[in-house]
Amino acid sequence: MNELHLYNSLSRKKERFEPVHPPFVGMYVCGPTVYGDGHLGHARPAVTFDVLFRYLKHLGYKVRYVRNVTDVGHLENDADEGEDKIAKKARLEQVEPMEIAQFYTDRYHAVMDRLNCLRPSIEPRATGHIPEQIEMIKTILANGFAYEINGSVYFDVRAYAQNYRYGELSGRENIEELLAGSRELEGQSEKKHPSDFALWKKAGPEHIMQWDSPWGRGFPGWHIECSAMSVKYLGEWCDIHGGGMDLKFPHHEAEIAQTNACLHPKPALNEAKYWLHNNMVTINGQKMGKSLGNFITLDEFFTGKHPLLERAYSPMTIRFFILQSHYRSTLDFSNEALQAAEKGFRRLMHAVALAQSLRPAPVSTFGVQDLKRRLYHALNDDLNTAVCVAELFEAARLVHALDQKTEKLNEEDLNDFVAVLRTFVFDVLGLQNENAEDKSRLDAAVKILIDLRHAARKNKDFATSDAIRDRLKNEARVVLRDTPEATVWTDAE
Repeated sequence: MNELHLYNSLSRKKERFEPVHPPFVGMYVCGPTVYGDGHLGHARPAVTFDVLFRYLKHLGYKVRYVRNVTDVGHLENDADEGEDKIAKKARLEQVEPMEIAQFYTDRYHAVMDRLNCLRPSIEPRATGHIPEQIEMIKTILANGFAYEINGSVYFDVRAYAQNYRYGELSGRENIEELLAGSRELEGQSEKKHPSDFALWKKAGPEHIMQWDSPWGRGFPGWHIECSAMSVKYLGEWCDIHGGGMDLKFPHHEAEIAQTNACLHPKPALNEAKYWLHNNMVTINGQKMGKSLGNFITLDEFFTGKHPLLERAYSPMTIRFFILQSHYRSTLDFSNEALQAAEKGFRRLMHAVALAQSLRPAPVSTFGVQDLKRRLYHALNDDLNTAVCVAELFEAARLVHALDQKTEKLNEEDLNDFVAVLRTFVFDVLGLQNENAEDKSRLDAAVKILIDLRHAARKNKDFATSDAIRDRLKNEARVVLRDTPEATVWTDAE
């Protein structure tokens, strides 16, 4: 099979994937800030990197997948001033911040489980790694890339830029232009330059979450947690660092700078060998997000209880909707697109189920290896799930052709064909037959009616036989088809 190539945001080109220490792969993905329910914008990176996790394991790699939980340090408007998002929610609801963090972490897990996203190998929390963050900040200070003022510690972007390429990931490498474009926000005058960012913030008495540090009571900045946890669990240079495109700047740019400033390698390691970013989910061309107030939570998708939704959509419909677009393309929400995804998902599930009942022929009329090659080629080309899904629809067409005997496969090729189909649909893309239990019960009920129909035909009671067939079709959307071997049924849809 062709080798895996991934688009590296750092180099802005597709590169052959070569792990630092094969067959081991270390992958760090920025997880949720747990102060509200997960929405479609959270589902996209979760599904994207779940497929990458699954595919890497399918290719034989031993993957350590680390996805953090931000439960402190993320301030309002992503600035260095203001209130912590979780602390604000806790104050409004009059509970402890960790109650908020635990409540929404549990809810995040619940909806991701329904989307069939595998749990990461390690899921560290920012609050559980305060000592590691403090140690990293101390080293950055000792290396001359940060400064302390009034109990807060800030990263010195100009000092860093004299040694490394700051802004390389996001394309903002001109420091003077960056400084000129930065606003001097109220309360930020203690920073040497507007582009500097907080590593540690002094906590006022009103700040709920605070810890002891060499610089006094305070709390970590948003960016330092990922640098500290990535280095702890994946080493100085991991293979893949992923997240949404909106994290390129400032979050991922800050991560790279912090890690280089701490480790001070020559040349720079930039924290990860490959930087991968999924594009945004939009509504009417605008990014979906909590801060914009235009988001639809995943629970609202599952129940249909949102003004923008015409009806409820199942978890697998949402997952299939995400997979139908390449992860680097914009994904625009609409009821029409979701309903089309729902029909496509059902068609694919029906084909997989039908494939299980196919019978081999003496000879084969098409090559299974060609289908397998195309499926691997799609995912090896920067995880192109959109093309992979298109190839699976071609496989579904072949299933129906095999059922109609217009195409044929011998026993060995048929077994291989069904195995390939199931592997890519279930194991790699992570789709599930949501109605498997209900279908099993329906199958048993339909088989009873088929037996009654056979008995009626045997007794030449054709009126009853035809009535069973017609009522199943018209009232239950179940189509019976008599073959020389047996009577089989399919969903009319």
